[in-house]
Amino acid sequence: MKLNRNFISHTIDGESVLVPTADADFHGLVQGNKSVGVILECLEKDTTEEEIIDALSERFSGDREIMRADVADVISKLREIGAIDE
Repeated sequence: MKLNRNFISHTIDGESVLVPTADADFHGLVQGNKSVGVILECLEKDTTEEEIIDALSERFSGDREIMRADVADVISKLREIGAIDE
């Protein structure tokens, strides 16, 4: 899976922002914390949920099962707005 080319991720003052281009069906702004920033960074290239969890584990301490649930939740929401290419 990978971030759809009609979405651009930015980091502003430590907050992650996902912005749709004019070609996207979604018209809004997605904001997230540093963890969401890592997820979006991983999605810049083709990746898997497990690889995203590995990247989060390298940067943050915490329970992998909680990270797994959080990643699944973020990915699900990104899919809903058409931000993920399978």
